[in-house]
Amino acid sequence: MKHSVMNDENRPSNLGEPTVRITRARAKALGQSSGLPPLHPSAKQDGKRFLRANSKRAASDINKPQASAAACPQPKRRAVLKDVTNITCDNMHINCFNVARGQPSRQDRKASLQKKGKMESAYFDKNSKVPDDRREKTADEMEKVKVDEAQEITPAVNLTIEPTEVINNETLDSEGLTHMKSDSNKCISLMRISRREHDKLIMKQDNLEERGITDIDSKHKDPQMCSLYAADIYSNLYAKQFDRRPLADYMEKIQRDITQGMRAILIDWLVEVSEEYRLVPDTLYLTVNLIDRFLSENYIEKQKLQLLGVTCMLIASKYEEICAPRVEEFCFITDNTYTKEEVVKMESCLLNFLGFQLSIPTTKKFLRRFIQAAQVSYKVPSVELEFLANYLAELTLIEYSFLKFIPSLIAASAVFLARWTLDQSDHPWNPTLEHYTRYKTLELKSIVIELQDLQLNTKGSMLNAIREKYKQTKFKCVSTLRSPKPVQSLF
Repeated sequence: MKHSVMNDENRPSNLGEPTVRITRARAKALGQSSGLPPLHPSAKQDGKRFLRANSKRAASDINKPQASAAACPQPKRRAVLKDVTNITCDNMHINCFNVARGQPSRQDRKASLQKKGKMESAYFDKNSKVPDDRREKTADEMEKVKVDEAQEITPAVNLTIEPTEVINNETLDSEGLTHMKSDSNKCISLMRISRREHDKLIMKQDNLEERGITDIDSKHKDPQMCSLYAADIYSNLYAKQFDRRPLADYMEKIQRDITQGMRAILIDWLVEVSEEYRLVPDTLYLTVNLIDRFLSENYIEKQKLQLLGVTCMLIASKYEEICAPRVEEFCFITDNTYTKEEVVKMESCLLNFLGFQLSIPTTKKFLRRFIQAAQVSYKVPSVELEFLANYLAELTLIEYSFLKFIPSLIAASAVFLARWTLDQSDHPWNPTLEHYTRYKTLELKSIVIELQDLQLNTKGSMLNAIREKYKQTKFKCVSTLRSPKPVQSLF
């Protein structure tokens, strides 16, 4: 097959060319005797050889498509479709039937094409005779004729939707939903539904104002804030925070070689590591969550606890960071206590145990929205409030006892205590915060009291990584702030 199929470049250009090799001497002798064969032999002289060659070539694979292309006429070009972005998959088959039913015949199409050609030529002749000041008007008329003729050539189904005509032909049911006569008009019904949702949003805003609640989603012009979907996103996060939660008593039930103090030391050291590599706070929160989820179902020796910590931070960095630190850097930070192979093996073990389920709502995710709701109480956004709420929330990462609280409750309590620390002249909770956090004042009592003990360091903990972090000037030294009045008086 390889030798039978040849390119056109390799075939001889002259079929009647002699097969005997012509040397210079033979060519000279033939030239003197005028016996040199003609360059292009006629069909009469070598008709048999020409026919035989054609019959042989017709059997080759390359000339088959050429022969079929020559035998069959070229298909006519179809008319260009209009904009079909308003057609959905549901009514695609209906439109196909409508197109087939209303498609003009070939004769009508040919007649319309001829008519179009005649009219264009007539306009060109007329255009050459009119003066210059009327050429623009003639050009506009030509464009109108082209549009009319294009509508005659295209299928009878009009794929573009005229909103005015459709709205006049619509029918309304008892619920106010529109039912169009044609399935291709569904986009108009979707437009009306979106308008109805917009009206509901306006009613919702009016309802919130009557209750004394400030709408924090309607004034954001930044598309990255996802203000249209923020409420739905956080409703989903509220439901998901109960999934894949670590056990609140795994130290007593599963772990026998490590203690709560060892866990606190590990997390305090990881805070320093995150500061060293300038990791985002989400990485730290996810790291602690992965550690607790693994320890909730797996026994581990204390010699492997630091290996678990750096591996969880490696996984969290790959998930949250734009440029995650390399494995070698985490080995270096442990003073090469663990090799690269050990970290990679632990990473594989951890991911297989978690089933690669890393998307979980942490306290930081709720804290962003709750701080946003708290800032509307100020004419100018308070930077100290944001830093202080973040500081109080990070203090709970070290304490094993805070595992019994869900992330949204911790975030709401951090905002509550931060507002009270900065201003004791007014109650820190208001209808806006109650609406967006979904917690009332009495529901926050126990956790706020425990959180204030962490703020005051009543237990005298020596783990000061978070305190030293927020004692810096860039965080407004919020770790040194204390409220002169006890928080118990608010409940």
